[in-house]
Amino acid sequence: MRFTVPVELDRICVKDFLRKHCSVSARTLTKLKRTEMGITRNGEHIRSIDILRAGDIIDLNFPKDHMYIEPVDLPVEVVYEDDQIIIFNKPPHMPVHPVKDHKLDTLANAAAFHALNKGENYIFRVINRLDKDTSGLVLSAKNAYAAAFLKNHTEKLYFALCEGRIEGSGTIDEPLRLKEGHGIQREIGEGGVRAVTHYKAVKNYNDEYTLLEIRLETGRTHQIRAHFSCKGHPLAGDDMYGGSTEKFPRQCLHCGEIRFIHPESGKELTVRNDINFFKEVKCI
Repeated sequence: MRFTVPVELDRICVKDFLRKHCSVSARTLTKLKRTEMGITRNGEHIRSIDILRAGDIIDLNFPKDHMYIEPVDLPVEVVYEDDQIIIFNKPPHMPVHPVKDHKLDTLANAAAFHALNKGENYIFRVINRLDKDTSGLVLSAKNAYAAAFLKNHTEKLYFALCEGRIEGSGTIDEPLRLKEGHGIQREIGEGGVRAVTHYKAVKNYNDEYTLLEIRLETGRTHQIRAHFSCKGHPLAGDDMYGGSTEKFPRQCLHCGEIRFIHPESGKELTVRNDINFFKEVKCI
């Protein structure tokens, strides 16, 4: 990871430059300080208390990661990749991380295989985790700094097919809590955490279904699924929240676009992949 000290930050100390202007967490800075040549200026080792000059080139050399997930060759598309991040197009019915009943068929297994083939070894750090049956883009960082940075510089666009007719656009601002007697299912109710969902109707299929674009202001567990179910418009195929599986074998929810600030270049990038989901919806 490389940064250049701008003119306006001439004579700033290394610690302040990295913490306040490069979004390096205190934990990551500590790890870098303990790593040989972890922080360098113009190719030479530098301490966190040293003073920088405009134009200095600062390199962060992260300690090596170790991937503990078993690599498995699975059919998962990589839609974007560079030295800092990787974005997969996760198919439906695939968990993101291994669990008791899914130890070798997850996105993490596919990521480990992909990294192994490239001669890389890094922890699978997911920025936007999707439910097993939700399809679409999953952003993962290749180092701790990129992961911490992206958590506050990423925006996702979802597509959902809901039952019933919804018109125009709007916002659902309703708290979500764990439904009594359930281990993961959510519901709107007092005592829940604030959850905000912005939506826009894209297309109506008579009065049976509505295709929505959705942006989340908050990222709660099952937020989209619970919000629209509680409003009387469960996602098609989402039987946990009242949706019918007659035409769709899984909840019709897809992360179709990720917009983010790149942790190294500082440029805004947009990656979009929604073709397969729209083909699935066209079956109605």
